[in-house]
Amino acid sequence: MALVRKSPMPGLGISLGITVFLLSLVVLIPIGALILRGVMFGPAEIWQVVNRERVWAALLLSFRLAFLAAAFNLVFGGILAWVLARYRFPGRRILDAAVDLPFALPTAVAGIALTALYAPNGVFGSLAKEIGWKIAYTQWGIFLALVFVGLPFVTRTVQPVIEEIEREVEEASATLGASRFYTLRRVVLPMLAPAALTGFALALARAVGEYGSVIFIAGNIPLRTEIAPLLIVIQLEEFNYDAAAAIGLAMLVISFALLLAINLIQIWSRRRIGHV
Repeated sequence: MALVRKSPMPGLGISLGITVFLLSLVVLIPIGALILRGVMFGPAEIWQVVNRERVWAALLLSFRLAFLAAAFNLVFGGILAWVLARYRFPGRRILDAAVDLPFALPTAVAGIALTALYAPNGVFGSLAKEIGWKIAYTQWGIFLALVFVGLPFVTRTVQPVIEEIEREVEEASATLGASRFYTLRRVVLPMLAPAALTGFALALARAVGEYGSVIFIAGNIPLRTEIAPLLIVIQLEEFNYDAAAAIGLAMLVISFALLLAINLIQIWSRRRIGHV
């Protein structure tokens, strides 16, 4: 049995070679260097660095808020994608273009802008202060920044799939007596599930490693609003490369486990749709 399935198109060898080379140069070699640094540092030493209250608090904060922000974007970004794909209204093109702004805007600029708006003396922050809320320099500010940077990943992943769904499918469901909610739950959402999970995974991955837009609005208070990437930067500034590698390895392991779980759910969702 052949290990490689032949394709009618030529160029498998050279295209595979270029792909493996670039993937190794950009992804595999840096990750391998991080793992090698951790192996040289030693498992016991890694655990000693990670097993501290400040590190656990930063890791929990980063992954918890990243997951919540990705879940929020999954819902809000999906609704936004549906509106952009299915409706025509004045200003739609401007709104559609605005979705891509977090891609083009430097994260530090986004962080400064969000802080200026949601600080206690900012436009929105002063309004929130009047009702007893504080956004900037709290976990709410971090959540807001992560939602900002992750929203386009969900919207741009789901929107093309919505545009490919034919309206006749929904009309056929309606003619058979199905309600709008039933059609949405049993017809539309199963077709959107794989793309939605992909967008969720991308938004989660972006939020976990986000640094520039968060540090300005977070306040960076240890055990309260200090994120894990900031801890890594602090260790690097102190020339403690082993500790930085240890925290980076902890983030790598947790991120890999989360993304693996999401991919398994995505595979199950596609197989379920294929059997329907």
